Amino acid sequence: MNIQLRFVAMLCLLTLAACGFHLRGMQDMPFKTLYIQKSGETQLVKDLQRSLASSGVQVVPTPENAEMLLDLMGEKNDKKILSLGGSGKVKEYELVYQVVLRMRDASSETWGAPQTVEIRRDYSYSDTQLLAKDYEESRMYSDMRADATREIMRRLNAQKPSGKSGVAN
Repeated sequence: MNIQLRFVAMLCLLTLAACGFHLRGMQDMPFKTLYIQKSGETQLVKDLQRSLASSGVQVVPTPENAEMLLDLMGEKNDKKILSLGGSGKVKEYELVYQVVLRMRDASSETWGAPQTVEIRRDYSYSDTQLLAKDYEESRMYSDMRADATREIMRRLNAQKPSGKSGVAN
């Protein structure tokens, strides 16, 4: 019995090691400084700054000191009725979180085409659980913002600065 238990444990460990699973760590970004052009200090900007800092990228206050520039052109939340019950009451909503952005290398004069990051979630709704559903909705928007932050980080990671900017090393 003891030998069988050890064999099963070893088999599980070997399977886990062979599957390629590893914890998500820091991303090695192809640039070290970034300027974020934004219309305000939103929670998305704070989340992006935190993610960039953990990846070793410094967010600089002026575009002259940056290797890469990110323009957050806008973000919006939207809520649409997805389905109605027999009595005409709302049964389901669709939540949409959308961020429009564009990027450019500091050595380039023109911005890239605007890109849209759009996250959608559906949730059921009930008038009898109003406070719980309001909390669920705010939590879903928070999760959607976190997903959008990860997507923006992936898009930034795909950018390759072509030349040196005005940063002195």
